Amino acid sequence: MTLRATITRVAASLAAAILLTCAALAAEYPTRPVSIVVAFTPGGPSDVLARIIGKRLNEILHQPFIVENRPGAGGNIAAEQVVNATPDGYTLLMGNNSILATNAALYKKLNYNPEKDFIPISLIGSQANILVVNPSVPANSLAELIALAKASPGTLNFASSGHGAAAHLAGELFRTEAKINIVHVAYKGAAPALQDVIAGHVQMMFATAASVIGLIKQGKVRALAVTTPKRTALLPDLPTMDELGLKGFDATTWHGLVAPTGMPRPVIDTLHFAIMEALKDPATQKLLTDLGVDIIGSTPKEFEAYIHSEIPKWTAVVKASGAHID
Repeated sequence: MTLRATITRVAASLAAAILLTCAALAAEYPTRPVSIVVAFTPGGPSDVLARIIGKRLNEILHQPFIVENRPGAGGNIAAEQVVNATPDGYTLLMGNNSILATNAALYKKLNYNPEKDFIPISLIGSQANILVVNPSVPANSLAELIALAKASPGTLNFASSGHGAAAHLAGELFRTEAKINIVHVAYKGAAPALQDVIAGHVQMMFATAASVIGLIKQGKVRALAVTTPKRTALLPDLPTMDELGLKGFDATTWHGLVAPTGMPRPVIDTLHFAIMEALKDPATQKLLTDLGVDIIGSTPKEFEAYIHSEIPKWTAVVKASGAHID
């Protein structure tokens, strides 16, 4: 037997052994608790969503899915932990648009590549952002707000929870697409930003639907449009930015489960199946809807394509805004 033939035979044997190992792993998976790493503090939307999904995955796969909170650096600390974990299916990341789409443009140094270092499992759902204004603003529609901004360039302000946050980038996208001059005012969190909109110190804000639906009903803020491609179930009568003339406008806060690259395909399939089953459960659907989540569910390929489409879009928005974090 030639050396080349020997090498080929050994390589084939190794490949077969790897496939058998992966198949065996998937057949047994999971045999112990699974960690879902969340990049934010307990009680926030990502944390609550992860706990809802984790509880249902526990019931489906008969092992605990434990939420591990690792906040800091805009989600980068959690992302790096998962990237460096063994890719065996026991360390997952509840990813979102910040970690997987915008941070690469925002941060000068990123110790992970969102497109290469993660395997997408499923896009779970999105949370609509709502453009709200203080009731004193003389604009009862998106068209009137744009006209007001064009009539007085640089006089209208929009609040956000911080530089590079979803609310900030949504405002920058609005500024670019509507061709208006509005001024960003950054706060240390969504709550104080929203309070200043209510008080009239800042005229407008892009805020998650769940955080403002009560304020809208109380008349403390006026809702003008939703930023998702489709209307949100929480406010079905509120038109989208796209419907109101800003074609293709999409500033969605989304959440999806990813794993470190190298995880066996059969384990991915097991997790994907379990997530899709979880999202079919009426009790889970209600909990997510009450949280302001519009349920999506996707294949790994669809989620991968979505991440790829989001990165260049938000990179352009970040560059145009001049936002950056050292």
